[in-house]
Amino acid sequence: MDGIPDTLEPLDVVMIDGYLCGVLLQPDAVPAERWLALIPDVDGRKPPNRFDLATMRALVLRRHAELDRAIGHRQWFDPWVYQLDDEASPSETVLPWVAGFATAVDAFTALMDRHDDAILEPLATLYRHLDPDDLEDADALLAEIETLAPPETLAEAVEDLVRSVLLMADVSRPVAGALAKGAAPVRGAPRHATAAPPVRPAARPAARQPAGPRSGPPRKR
Repeated sequence: MDGIPDTLEPLDVVMIDGYLCGVLLQPDAVPAERWLALIPDVDGRKPPNRFDLATMRALVLRRHAELDRAIGHRQWFDPWVYQLDDEASPSETVLPWVAGFATAVDAFTALMDRHDDAILEPLATLYRHLDPDDLEDADALLAEIETLAPPETLAEAVEDLVRSVLLMADVSRPVAGALAKGAAPVRGAPRHATAAPPVRPAARPAARQPAGPRSGPPRKR
């Protein structure tokens, strides 16, 4: 995100990918102008004029369309997840993606308002990577997370991202032939963990998790 001043808090490229999935899982389509506004800054503050907003918008809308097709057809997609370093655990590596997803769920609440109980298990699969202290007033979610073992490999963690998104889509965006629990998603690409987008906005090499409420804890039940 070249051109963004330090006073703003933009989503980086990994967080954007998770954020778009959180936007696309909303039961009612979120107007593009609403969700696009939170990418340069999570509080919706406008970037300076020198920031190339048009290019960012075009690139993000392209990825939004790709994910929309994959989710709508219950097809495998490759999350934009990058190996941070050899010492990083699978959870640490996918954390920025999950933080981006949580940012969308926190900003646009229809998914949780309508389907809180129905998406508990796949949501727990994602939110187990977050700091439990960020999940306030979420006893059922924390209890579900306690039953889950951490992923052993990055490939497993990335596969869980995709499976969880598609399972939640079965609830919030139902279609004929929805992904049955335990079934494999239809895959159009190999299950690898470091797929890079052909064109993407400039980003910092290490994604950062938003602090405090930016991690998007579920709404109180």
